[in-house]
Amino acid sequence: MTAPKELRVSKDRKLLSVTFPDHRPFELPAELLRVASPSAEVQGHSPEQRVTVPGKRNVAILKIEPVGNYAVRITFDDFHDTGIFTWNYLHTLGHEKDARWDAYLAELQEKGLSRDR
Repeated sequence: MTAPKELRVSKDRKLLSVTFPDHRPFELPAELLRVASPSAEVQGHSPEQRVTVPGKRNVAILKIEPVGNYAVRITFDDFHDTGIFTWNYLHTLGHEKDARWDAYLAELQEKGLSRDR
């Protein structure tokens, strides 16, 4: 996967726009990026260890740092910063945003959790 042409954080820091060559921009909410972080803290070391992260409705992006030529590290305002978002992963999130969001909301409901706490 080639690097995006542009990564742009919105003024309110709640949306990341990712533009890959020959694609329209993907708009990824900070909340989705945070709850779908590729970090071991969220994903675990196997699918059974994956954690459903509640209470991130108002999370914002503090900074984005390049990691080599293949990814970025996103630091959120809750100080989570251990996920490495590869170009492939950002591309996948862009294409699967709606399905992943719906699955996240269903998991929250199933587990009695909330986006607010």
